[in-house]
Amino acid sequence: MSDHSHMKRELPAHPTQSVDPPIDAGRPGIAAGVTRPGLVLAFLSIAQFMVFLDVSIVNVALPSIAEALGIHEVNLPYVVTLYGTVLGGCLLFGSRLADMFGRRRMLQVGLAVFGAASLAAGIAQDQSLLFVARGLQGLGSAMIAPAALSTLTTTFVGGKERAKALGVWGALTGIASVAGVTLGGVLSDGPGWRWIFFINVPIALAAVLLAPRVLPESRGPRQRFDTFGAVLLTGGLLTLLYALEEAISHGWTDVVVLVCLGVAAALLAGFVVVERRAAAPLVPFAVFAIRTLRYANLATLFLLGTVVTVFFFASMFLQQVLGYSPLQTGLAYVPLALVVAVGAGLASGLVAKVPGKIVLVVGLVLVVTALVLLARMPSSASYLTGVLPVFLLTGIGMGLSFVPLQIAAQVGVPEERAGLAAGLINTSQEVGGALGVAVAATYAFRRVDELTAAAGGHPALIAAARTTVFHDGFAAGAGFALAALLVALVLLPTIPKHDGPIAA
Repeated sequence: MSDHSHMKRELPAHPTQSVDPPIDAGRPGIAAGVTRPGLVLAFLSIAQFMVFLDVSIVNVALPSIAEALGIHEVNLPYVVTLYGTVLGGCLLFGSRLADMFGRRRMLQVGLAVFGAASLAAGIAQDQSLLFVARGLQGLGSAMIAPAALSTLTTTFVGGKERAKALGVWGALTGIASVAGVTLGGVLSDGPGWRWIFFINVPIALAAVLLAPRVLPESRGPRQRFDTFGAVLLTGGLLTLLYALEEAISHGWTDVVVLVCLGVAAALLAGFVVVERRAAAPLVPFAVFAIRTLRYANLATLFLLGTVVTVFFFASMFLQQVLGYSPLQTGLAYVPLALVVAVGAGLASGLVAKVPGKIVLVVGLVLVVTALVLLARMPSSASYLTGVLPVFLLTGIGMGLSFVPLQIAAQVGVPEERAGLAAGLINTSQEVGGALGVAVAATYAFRRVDELTAAAGGHPALIAAARTTVFHDGFAAGAGFALAALLVALVLLPTIPKHDGPIAA
């Protein structure tokens, strides 16, 4: 659901360092040597579509996966969170790798890793292999996404041409995030849940082989690698995730949980120290002196925690409480996907007429309202009168919120930091989604064993127990949305009117 289309490459502080291709006088706005820019755009869009399709495609298949591999409900969030955490934790590092070793080359490496990990996930016979494969998918995606967007921005170098290309890019990547839930339902009900992973393999293989024939090669400014910083950030996030998941089963006072929380805090604190001292940090913390950027990222963190939590728990609520099939569940999301696009379109027009903060606040109020309604939805709810209205409210609120947050993340950012700012907002999206699900699941599943045991195998009582669990998950999502609203109201400065294209 998140709009991942706004991650730019980081622009060099000194333009003479860049080896990006110059504008070809024979093709205005297109880099020299590029003869088929439309094919380049199609190739990059497909690669990006795969990356963000896999953020959401697993949600509808979760009950099928759990049944096939014997995964306990409390461990199911790992299927979602491992992908998002590794992707978010490695995005900025992936951008540096692409600049150093070549964008096309790193795109090929990322596609190869992603394809191999998808194959491993598809053939997994136990949860351990599936979890490792999902993490490796995230690593591959963290190499694909920044390399693909950097290639796009160095191919379409004229303002008009770049705006058009980014418009196509943004539309496709936005669609991918919401189309995943529908496609996940179609595949799960058809050839089976394993095909949500297998479908990536031939596409990734073809892309690896075709890349040299389609894409130009380019590099960015050479800088030192902050490998240690990347390891500390990703390690800290993964350890925090593990602590949250363990807290579901063992409680917050468990020794393992407390140790993991301490280790996570130490790793993340170490990341801050390393970044402040590194010659070429992944995250120059001086950029957070810009107040609008700082709080736009914080609000985005909470909002995406809400978005991914909705997908996670709604998919299970529809199937395990309302009795929908995977296909019916996937199709149930179609109106939500459509109104997200409608909301984003409305927001793009409104931000040119009124301050973006007003649009954002309205959007977040709608999201909070929708989550409160989901947290109170009865187990007998019909689709037309119960689920659909709430989904429409959710989608329009999300669409209205995404656009002003993207604008706010760039307000006051100097040209040489524009790529960093865009990378940070995308990192906030991925990390927020992963941590949001983990925290919501920790809260919602804390009583799952107790409630299931109390049901004594009675179908009606089991359905009631599941309803209670999922209501708690939606309540946690409402808390995240409320936190985003409070940040927007109290901390976020006014977002000025924006009359330019809403692009990277």
